[in-house]
Amino acid sequence: MRPVFADTFYWIALTNPRDNHFQDVLRFDDLISESGVYTTEEVLAEVLAFFAADTWLRSRAVQTVREIFSDPAVQIVHQSHASFLSGFELYASRPDKACSLADCISMQTMRNAGLTAVPTNDRHFEQEGFHALFRNS
Repeated sequence: MRPVFADTFYWIALTNPRDNHFQDVLRFDDLISESGVYTTEEVLAEVLAFFAADTWLRSRAVQTVREIFSDPAVQIVHQSHASFLSGFELYASRPDKACSLADCISMQTMRNAGLTAVPTNDRHFEQEGFHALFRNS
């Protein structure tokens, strides 16, 4: 399997055993551990924000992010002014789409890294020409 880009959907499902996609993502995680995973600090910030209000899940999210930082199979693309501007330009150029700025930064990161697959159910990635691996689950 080729490297993939893990967006917020993926890390949320992997963090929360009660998530509808937890089992599917867990199985997929075993498959991609050898091929490599990309993500961004912006995605990790979204994950932490998503779980902020639930004490138990917040703690699990902190643990997940710490594990991501220590996993040699995960390449974390750091936040920068250039990545913000690149994502912002995509965001600004798509006024008819509902994708977030973090998604736009992720899409630009994927383009820069030559990635085409993302384990997500987010249709916005498909609208930009990427393969959303969990759209049919």
